[in-house]
Amino acid sequence: MSRIVVAMSGGVDSSVTAALLHEQGHEVIGVHMKLHDAPGVADGKTCCGLDDALDARSVADRFGFPFHVMDLRQAFQKAVMDDLADTYLAGQTPNPCIQCNGVLKFQVLLARALALGADALATGHYARIDDARLHTAVDATKDQTYFLFPISNAALEKTLFPLGDMTKDQVRDEARRLGLVTAEKRESQEICFIPDQDHARFVGESRPDVDGSGDIVDLEGRVLGHHDGYWRFTVGQRRGLSVSLGTAAYVERIEAETRRVVVASREDLWHRGLEARRWTWHERPAVGEVVHARIRHNGTLVPARLDGDRVEFLEPAWAVSPGQAVVLYRGDQVLGGGWIRRAA
Repeated sequence: MSRIVVAMSGGVDSSVTAALLHEQGHEVIGVHMKLHDAPGVADGKTCCGLDDALDARSVADRFGFPFHVMDLRQAFQKAVMDDLADTYLAGQTPNPCIQCNGVLKFQVLLARALALGADALATGHYARIDDARLHTAVDATKDQTYFLFPISNAALEKTLFPLGDMTKDQVRDEARRLGLVTAEKRESQEICFIPDQDHARFVGESRPDVDGSGDIVDLEGRVLGHHDGYWRFTVGQRRGLSVSLGTAAYVERIEAETRRVVVASREDLWHRGLEARRWTWHERPAVGEVVHARIRHNGTLVPARLDGDRVEFLEPAWAVSPGQAVVLYRGDQVLGGGWIRRAA
C-alpha cells in the first residue's frame, strides 16, 4: 500500500477521501492548509477556518492517522489574495479557486507531500485521472475540472481524486456509514478569505491609495452615470448599474486605464471568440480540430477551434470575461486551459 497525503479542508468531501483511503489500507497523513487569518462566518459558506481545522482533526483522530496543520499563509497571500486585488485593478475578473489549486495545492502542497515521502497527494475534488490525463467527474453536476486545468501532467501522475467516480449523494452516504462528523456539513461555495463576499471592499482595503472612481458610458462614449470603483463590476453584470439605455444595460467591458465602465445591450455581449494567455496543455488540440470550450464554471460547453492563442467559437458565447479561464475539452478529457485576455 502507499503513503498518501490527503488535503483535508474540514469538509465532507476531503473527509470521505481520507477515510476511504485509510479503510483501503493506505498510510494516510492528513494535512490542513492554514491559508489566511480572515474571520470566519457562522453560516458555514466558507472554508479554512478554525472550526474546519478541528473537524478535519476529528476525522483523523477517529481513524488514528497523523494530522498536521501546514502554514501556507505567505504563499496564499501572494498567489491568491494579492492576485485577486491586482486582477480587479487591471479591469478583469479573477478566479481565486483556480489560483489556489494551480499554485497552492498542486505545486506547494504536492512538493511538501513528496518531501514527507508520500507516493501521492489526494484531494476531495470531483474529477478523474486516467493515464496522467484529467477527465471530468462521473457526477457532471459536481465536476470541478474547470478549476483544475493548471495542474501539470507531472503533478497528475502524483495525484489522486478518489471521489471522481462517485456522486455527491454517494459521498454523503459514505460519510454517514463511516460516522464522520462532517457527514451533514454544508458545502463551502464562497471566497474563503472574504467572508462577507464584498470583493469591492476587499480590493479597496488592500489597495487604499488607488482611486477607482469614474464614468459609466455607452459604446459611443456617452456618459450615463458615475461609479466609485471600477473593480466593483464584471463583464455581464446588470445589477448595481443604475443607468438606462432604453433597454436593460449590461457591463460590456471595463477600462482600467480610463476607469470607465462601458455598458451595452445584452445582444452586444455575444462573441465569436477570445484570446487567452498562460496556457497549460495536457494535450494540445490538432489544427482544425473541433473541441468544446468552457468560459466559466458550470458554463455551457461551446464548440470551438484553437488557432494559436485564439479560441474561435462555432456558436456565439455570451459575456466573455477577461481574467477568467477558458478550458478546452475533447469529450470528457481536459485538453488544457488558459487565462482570457480579451473577447475577439
